[in-house]
Amino acid sequence: MNEHAPRPLKGIRVIDLSRLAPGPYATMLLADMGAEVITVGAGGDAGVAPVFARGKTLIRLDLKQEAGRRALHRLVETADVLMEGFRPGVAARIGAGYAELSALNPRLVYCSLTGYGQDGPRAQEAGHDINYLAASGVLGAVGPAGAPPQVPLNLVADFAGGSLFAVAGILAALVARQSTGRGRQVDAAMMDGCLSMMGMHADMWGTDFMPARGQGLLDGGAPFYRCYACAEGGHMAVGALEPAFFANLWHVLGFDDPVPYHMEPDLWPELEARLTKAFATRTRDEWAAVFDGAEACVTPVLRPDEIAADAQARHRLGNAPTTVPLAPKFDGDSAPFPTLNMADRTHEVLTQAGLSPTDIANLVEANAQAKTRSLEWPPKRARTAKAASDRGVRT
Repeated sequence: MNEHAPRPLKGIRVIDLSRLAPGPYATMLLADMGAEVITVGAGGDAGVAPVFARGKTLIRLDLKQEAGRRALHRLVETADVLMEGFRPGVAARIGAGYAELSALNPRLVYCSLTGYGQDGPRAQEAGHDINYLAASGVLGAVGPAGAPPQVPLNLVADFAGGSLFAVAGILAALVARQSTGRGRQVDAAMMDGCLSMMGMHADMWGTDFMPARGQGLLDGGAPFYRCYACAEGGHMAVGALEPAFFANLWHVLGFDDPVPYHMEPDLWPELEARLTKAFATRTRDEWAAVFDGAEACVTPVLRPDEIAADAQARHRLGNAPTTVPLAPKFDGDSAPFPTLNMADRTHEVLTQAGLSPTDIANLVEANAQAKTRSLEWPPKRARTAKAASDRGVRT
């Protein structure tokens, strides 16, 4: 029998009360690193989209009811981490606030993941990724000049500024607990994360290399750091910042005149025109073959449905049953890929926690009668005007 090397967080128990994307993604990363994650959905739903549910145990508790709160408290007594994403003050009102839970378990690392943080004039304001990007200056710096700002999916605030900063805070608090014996509250705000990541760009703003949106070195304004359309559709991404990479780009494109000093902004319009014309002469896949091994930092722009066929992605994924890898990887890790189990395991988890059969039966029955309250993801589309009308949607 082969022994699997344990992942670094094996033995850490996480209780996840969060919804939507940032919290569930953060706890998926913790599960990927070996933590036991128990996701607590509301009475009427599991509270997590399948894309974030791998490696997790799903249960349901109505925390607006005293019985649900008592069950949560029992689970918290043996937990290492709790994640919540409510607006400030909501968790406390449903018996899941930091003060109450840390009194039950002083070693608990309690992470509050919100848009604007636990205090300040916007703390109670509703928002999504796009709003936190707007408020932190990210959105004002992204997109082409002369057009509205470009929304970079919900990658920056939700996942980078939110999930990843939350995971970093949790791991730091777990390390500190080893010496202090006590947990901490982690106040992870997506706006804070965005402001932190914008440090380099905010410092460049208003300079020759980032005078305004769409005119900078790294925002598509520079002709050697942007995407170009190819023949018959498709695009190539060019990131030839350093002189050696730009020289290789210049030669591979077939230009025989001397390599210009590409960091001179006055030359950028002419360089852009030449690169645009050159890339339009071949298809994306033809250019991909030409630049393969050229050391010019030029790669084909792949659609999400093309990733599984990419050689590097296939190599990194190995035998994973998905295109979402375990990241980061650890040496010696031979544990199996986390599995996806969307079954409601409320009865099993609460039995292990020591609740009485009667209490468990009552909680499970209450769950069965409750209505789903969270946003369904992905949302369903009203395919016809009549269906839209039936659902109260204007077409």
